Amino acid sequence: MHRRLLALSLSLALAGTLHAADTTPKQPPLTQQTQNSGGTMPVEQARLHFDHAELHFTVDPAKHHLDGKATLRFTAREPTDVLLLDLDKNLPIRNVAVDGKPLSKDAWSNPDGRLRIQLPQPLAKGGNVSTTISYGGKPHVAKHAPWDGGFVWSHTDDGQPWIASAVEGEGCDLFWPCIDQPTGEPDLVDTYVTVPKALAAPGNGVLVGIENHGATRTWHWRIKQPDTYAITLNVGPFEELKGDYKSRYGNTIPMELWYLRGHEAGAKALFGQFPRMLDFFEQEIGPYPFGDEKMGVVETPHLGMEHQTINAYGNGYPKGEYGFDWLLQHEFAHEWFGNQVTNRNWDDMWLHEGFGTYMQPLYGQYLHGDMPYFAMLHTERMTLANKVPIVSGQPKTEEQVYDGQTGPGLDIYYKGSLVLHTLRGLIGDDAFFESVRRLVYGRPDPKPGNFKPRYATTRDYTGIVDQVTGKDLKWFFDVYLYDAALPKLETTRHGDMLQFRWVTGHGEPFPMPLDVQVDHTMHTLPMADGTGELRVPEGSLMIVDPRSKVLREMPHVEAFQAWKKAQAAEKKGGKKKGN
Repeated sequence: MHRRLLALSLSLALAGTLHAADTTPKQPPLTQQTQNSGGTMPVEQARLHFDHAELHFTVDPAKHHLDGKATLRFTAREPTDVLLLDLDKNLPIRNVAVDGKPLSKDAWSNPDGRLRIQLPQPLAKGGNVSTTISYGGKPHVAKHAPWDGGFVWSHTDDGQPWIASAVEGEGCDLFWPCIDQPTGEPDLVDTYVTVPKALAAPGNGVLVGIENHGATRTWHWRIKQPDTYAITLNVGPFEELKGDYKSRYGNTIPMELWYLRGHEAGAKALFGQFPRMLDFFEQEIGPYPFGDEKMGVVETPHLGMEHQTINAYGNGYPKGEYGFDWLLQHEFAHEWFGNQVTNRNWDDMWLHEGFGTYMQPLYGQYLHGDMPYFAMLHTERMTLANKVPIVSGQPKTEEQVYDGQTGPGLDIYYKGSLVLHTLRGLIGDDAFFESVRRLVYGRPDPKPGNFKPRYATTRDYTGIVDQVTGKDLKWFFDVYLYDAALPKLETTRHGDMLQFRWVTGHGEPFPMPLDVQVDHTMHTLPMADGTGELRVPEGSLMIVDPRSKVLREMPHVEAFQAWKKAQAAEKKGGKKKGN
């Protein structure tokens, strides 16, 4: 979730460079049920297909209050007599109806954030049912969005309300009744957002209309098959930049940027980056998945987050050393990796974050050549923890994946990116980009209209790579995805001969070819059994893996990381002493 490329930018954000104040009013704690997102889907939820969500929100900026009414429609995959949904209990439910008929209070309960609705009659396989839930209260406030999920109630410099939701971590149930699972996407969502008349409410998808009610206005947006956590509310005194992009696929894509008054210069510069980014992704990956809706961005009082067709952006319009805004590019990458192809379980979140992160070095290479590409990869390399595999093979909650103490944490970003760099070097550009296209679209020949959003797993992707290359690359993915430790290269000299041997965390085979430069001649060792040898006379110039193709253990990296950690601890200790 939440979506960072450079470790430096991450550190600055955590240090408090965001717009929003870090002080929040006291609020009831989230239940464990609401705090968790994902994991094993309950059988009651697996029985349902989510057809449509009609979500009505009334936002009161002065009182930090949200009033909601949700009508949800489902088709039964299997017979069921219950609807099991998720909704933060800090948003009290006023009433519940099924198929338009109010239920008595003993027919539903929401003690811990899991809303259980007993149906008046059992629902047969293939049957349809709708429920309407009216609720409201003070939604959970994010203390440090987007890392901590919830609402951000902020103000512009001239005191006007500036509000955003960012709920990827804790999930959609922080402000609407949903199925808080990656596979809980509705086919269609209509949002109706009522706000004070002076404010705008840019949202997901296509603007259907705006209805005036005197002191307030209701903004009606419609979006197809959004990620549940990608549905968002944004309220503020926004201005809008609009334009059209003529796609290489023949369609025209609307572009929108909603920005705060007074930020026009920065917004125009950022908006100017949209066409080049679209061209890069369409050229390297495939068609923009939501071209019949829009490419949208809205300025937010937190750093940023991927929200389908209306990405949150709060990076402050800086000049980037690589010639582009890394945050905008990363969040936009999630339109392909996250929104078009969605992981089936949080355990496969590297499919969102690793691929999304690799797009920044690739874009740097696309714009300016190899120097920014390798510079960004080097920065990523210096952040790796390698404590926990980035994929476990077991269902996980969001917290279990993003917690860097017990889970892979930031390695799903940076290690995932570096694994893709290594894979690209191993199988070549043609096979690599075809494998990515097949992952994203489910086919090698995507065109507007011949694909829909889809789900995928890590095993799906490894199978695609095997299919495209005609090889069994299980050895590659076993070591890089399912092992924590990086492969280590051992070197032994016997006279003029150097012997090379790969050593893996659990002794797995690792036939990774190895380039070795001796003087000015390049040699490629097949390493078919994990070993190889080469004549390297004493005194020769030798460079192992001169093009940095292979992600591997590097003693100087671990030494630097240990030194930095010690420096940080010493600095922290000195501050405490001074206090």
